[in-house]
Amino acid sequence: MDKYIVTHDEIESSEGVQQTHPLNDNAHRRVKNLGDVTGLKNIGVHIFEVQPGRQSTEPHFHHHEEECIYILEGEALATIGDSTFTVRSGDFIGYRAGGEPHGLENSGVDVLRYLVIGQRLAHDVVDYPNIRKRLFINENLPMNLVDFDDLTDQN
Repeated sequence: MDKYIVTHDEIESSEGVQQTHPLNDNAHRRVKNLGDVTGLKNIGVHIFEVQPGRQSTEPHFHHHEEECIYILEGEALATIGDSTFTVRSGDFIGYRAGGEPHGLENSGVDVLRYLVIGQRLAHDVVDYPNIRKRLFINENLPMNLVDFDDLTDQN
């Protein structure tokens, strides 16, 4: 039978998956993939848990996909472009496609816990400007990570 509901108790008791972002050694997070459990294919829905002093990802932006975050517990520094904001429980952040590079760092003393919802398009391009890399994602093909210096304009 297909699963449509993930109960509070199931979410709380889930171990999730501990991950380190492949492009940022300080980006450690525990991820609970709620959308996968219910069979969602076109959007990702996850709960991220980040320990104090850790980041969630390498700052990045998607050229085609939109994503958003709702802070469930804790406090963080949200970097969006050249600005940094303090966000806490109850705050919402919307990252539009082609928008500013963004990332979170747990600036509090407790675990930062937040809900992430994002599109899952067949094709996307993700830029990591701090490390000058671009990731190409194409359905049914390997992902390709390229240095900005190796990109050529074909106009």
